[in-house]
Amino acid sequence: MAGGKETPRQKMIGMMYLVLTAMLALQVSSAIIEKFILLNNSLELSSGAANKINQETVLKIKAAVEKSGNRAADVAVVKQAEEVRTLSTNIINEINTLKQQIINDAGSGLNEEGAIKNPEEEQKVAELMIGGQRNGKAYALKQTLNNYTQQLNKYSNQQFQPLALDAKDDPVAKNRADQRNKDFAELNFAQTPVAAALAVLSQKQTDVRRMEGEVLNFLASKVGAADIKFDRILAMISSESKVVAAGTKFKGEMFIAASASGITPRMSLNGSPVRVENGKGIIEFTAQGGGYNAEGLARKVLQGTISFPTPSGRDTTVRLEQEYFVAKPTYQYQTASNPPLYLGCANRLSVQSPSLGALWAPTFSADGAETIPGSKKGEVTVVPSRAQITLNVSNQGNLLGSDNFRVQRVPKPSLEVRVNGKAFNSRQGESATGTRSITVIAIPDESFKNFSPEDAQFRVTQIQVSLARSTRRVGVVTLANGGGSIASLAAQAEPGDRYVVEVMGVQRRNFKGAISDVEMGTQPIVIPLN
Repeated sequence: MAGGKETPRQKMIGMMYLVLTAMLALQVSSAIIEKFILLNNSLELSSGAANKINQETVLKIKAAVEKSGNRAADVAVVKQAEEVRTLSTNIINEINTLKQQIINDAGSGLNEEGAIKNPEEEQKVAELMIGGQRNGKAYALKQTLNNYTQQLNKYSNQQFQPLALDAKDDPVAKNRADQRNKDFAELNFAQTPVAAALAVLSQKQTDVRRMEGEVLNFLASKVGAADIKFDRILAMISSESKVVAAGTKFKGEMFIAASASGITPRMSLNGSPVRVENGKGIIEFTAQGGGYNAEGLARKVLQGTISFPTPSGRDTTVRLEQEYFVAKPTYQYQTASNPPLYLGCANRLSVQSPSLGALWAPTFSADGAETIPGSKKGEVTVVPSRAQITLNVSNQGNLLGSDNFRVQRVPKPSLEVRVNGKAFNSRQGESATGTRSITVIAIPDESFKNFSPEDAQFRVTQIQVSLARSTRRVGVVTLANGGGSIASLAAQAEPGDRYVVEVMGVQRRNFKGAISDVEMGTQPIVIPLN
């Protein structure tokens, strides 16, 4: 079955074909033979009506060609239409001859009232159409029908499916286990009474007329296609700009534009084809920048062509040029603290472009740094791996700019000693008998902590506390996790002694959870005892 939109008459014929196929798959009784006869009569009426419509289509084609002056291209269409009619008429006549033979040989002819004498006969139908060695007339009919389809495809803008199908290709029979292995002859004429066989052949005739009609309609659409008839009128306004500031003048032109529905022009822009809808070219492309002047504008020129056929049979091409300007997009950095950035840290930047507005959808890449997209448009986390990096800002695949940033190392934390949980009193010293614990904490640089709190996580991993008296060391303890109890030293401490605290290790955890050592150098801290 051909695709496309079907008329109500075509839908009705299709439904009748499904009913016919279903009935043939059953062991029909004499009670429904009359139904087959009625179905056959209806199909013959539909075929006859389609024949008249198709003939009228040919006459309309000839009239249109004469009105256009019998141009060579249109006369060729008339010839094709006549060839289609001849092909269809020949196959209709061939099927009519076969139907008459079934009536005479299998149905015993007609009675005095014009009815088939033996409409229920099945065996003689099978002998005539299938034959003992599969040499019946149905096999030649299959070849004739499918050859017709192939010939018709030469004149059409669509490809018709074969008219005579084996069961495995039939949409109804292929799903039935008792039918799917039959060929075209067996499927349509085995155990088939005369009345049903006639209905099958009449159905093929309606298919022929339907396909003929679709091809003739296509050929009719080609007649006069070379005439340019401007039948689509549009009122249009072309303005210098769609954006006008308050207090300035709006300037533009109002005019009528027309297109012809009978032709589809070919259009190109800057050498590339343009999609055409309803006679209008649909232009859409991404504006490319570069070569900006002092005002941030780049002059560009569109070069287009529109080609369409003329009544002479030759194509004519109209060329056009249109000047336009590409504005350089601007963007700005919005951060809690201005660059420079910090090495190996999560430097969160917000890059926004008021000039692009809703079109702003940036992507980022960097030389010398990792970039991590944020949850909102324009947000990016930059993790530098060297002292200077370049951040590239693109929007919808177009590079807008590349910006260089200085990168500085993470500032070292300051160290704070706490005695018995309180800050060490460097002026008064500490009690020789009361000092029981010493801890050291690492305090991050305040500005760095505000800029990247997730990277400002320091801890002292180990300290060494020595009890010194005069010039000698009385005792020493090593404490993990930045400090703890020094009870063993306190038991030996005397007024005038001193504790010497040395920080053995400091670490920093960054925003990813990675731990790194911080080089603090040698910074002994002296706690005098009194």
